[in-house]
Amino acid sequence: MHIPDGYLGPATCGVFYAVMIPIWTAASKIVKKTLKAGQVPMLAIGAAFSFVIMMFNVPIPCGTTGHAVGGVLVAILLGPWAASIAVTVALVIQALLFGDGGITAIGANCFNMAFVLPFTGYYIYKAIGHNAPIDSKKRVIAAGIAGYIAINVAAALAGFEFGIQRLLHKTVSGQAFYCPYGLNVTMPAMLGEHLLVFGWVEAIVTALVIKYLQKQAPELLDVGPQEEEKI
Repeated sequence: MHIPDGYLGPATCGVFYAVMIPIWTAASKIVKKTLKAGQVPMLAIGAAFSFVIMMFNVPIPCGTTGHAVGGVLVAILLGPWAASIAVTVALVIQALLFGDGGITAIGANCFNMAFVLPFTGYYIYKAIGHNAPIDSKKRVIAAGIAGYIAINVAAALAGFEFGIQRLLHKTVSGQAFYCPYGLNVTMPAMLGEHLLVFGWVEAIVTALVIKYLQKQAPELLDVGPQEEEKI
């Protein structure tokens, strides 16, 4: 799902940086205000977990990769704003040190995986598991469903961003300047692997970790009010 350099036009990259800068600013303020001292190591562990799980990726024909993200699990444990910070850190390190995802596309990658994914997953989890006891199986099911849906929403967005480049940036003869594939290729390519493979990986990992924590550390599932905090 990492978008490499050269596949999005400068205008598209600029728009996503412009969108993400206030999101990063808000996330920093909210996390600083609401994250408990004892949760700070968990934030670092969440970033490391997301980094590691995203390194297991498989190339997809339209120029990107398919993989799990781990952002929904971090959102469930620490809240969506903290998850946004954790996944952003992982994505920036991958882009700068490992060339996994382009530097010009950091804004777009963070929008998909560090904003849309954790917030979508978190609120789906809250909606399904609303008022369920911490040790309830309903929470495990909610976590799995949230992980599956959220990663596929992010994959669909990446496919859309790839596919529209051919419409936005092309020569008079119709040759694409950036991503050469249209929506008829990018959407099935992105959604196919994530619906069939990586969505299930995200769902299973998220659900199993929540199930484990229910027995071993249920206090970690008592998320604070940071998603409700106002700046």
